[in-house]
Amino acid sequence: MNTIDHKSITYQTTMLENNQLVNYVQQGAGAPVILTHGLAASLHDWDDLLPELANSGYAGYALDLLGHSESEKPAHRRHYSVDGVFEHFSRWIDSLGLREPLILIGHSLGGGLSLLYTLRHPERVRALVLVNPFYDIKQLPPLMQSVIRHNLINTDLIERTPYTLFRLLVDVGSFSGSFGLRENHVMPEHIRYQTALDYKRASSGIYNIPNSLQNLTTDLLRLHQPTLLLWGGRDQTLTPSSFPQLAEVLPNLKGTHTFPACGHVPHQCHPEKFNPHVMEFLRGL
Repeated sequence: MNTIDHKSITYQTTMLENNQLVNYVQQGAGAPVILTHGLAASLHDWDDLLPELANSGYAGYALDLLGHSESEKPAHRRHYSVDGVFEHFSRWIDSLGLREPLILIGHSLGGGLSLLYTLRHPERVRALVLVNPFYDIKQLPPLMQSVIRHNLINTDLIERTPYTLFRLLVDVGSFSGSFGLRENHVMPEHIRYQTALDYKRASSGIYNIPNSLQNLTTDLLRLHQPTLLLWGGRDQTLTPSSFPQLAEVLPNLKGTHTFPACGHVPHQCHPEKFNPHVMEFLRGL
């Protein structure tokens, strides 16, 4: 197995023009790849993929989105919208000073932001990898749709929730399986630890972000970038049937793959199976 010198990993923070802090990691040199995590996650979502990208001649960049982990956490909930998070994300990309067209890899909310960025700056995007992407509020379960259509005003309970409770919820939800195929999977300990920590460190205001997402389906007909679509077949956060529906809309779809035993995070569920699909797609560009 190829190895990567982990000393080449650079953790950085930068202050944007609007005085918002961005925490991010950079690894490798070559064609730029931007990796964007989902709601209540962090740049550590990509700990398994970043070294492979670096080892294959790419420069990987992964950030903590607004309100997440070590990045800026505005106090007022008005900042927590798709537009607010997108502005933070877009300004960070500008701050990197990258001249080559970008390869965008996004999971869930990060997939939606990657689609938005491509729609607004098509000339700056070379290709897309979408992982369980969030592109329409109707992908959420009906009860969750009802909850998030209203701004969460009192979030004290979320902020006071101890790590141990987050960890219990993560452990209970970490099992996923495809019983018809007699295949199941439990998330590794280090991923469950990180997931619970990310929930605990995130600002409670982030849970207001999804209700401001507009349906992107019609706009996606304007995309021309080569796209790879990957998803977990047992996603309990976003309706799995929404991903084949998306595949029918994307104009330049180069491939799809379902991970039957994985839920919402196939890139963490089975990185040894997930990463080869990404690398094969990148080699074909």
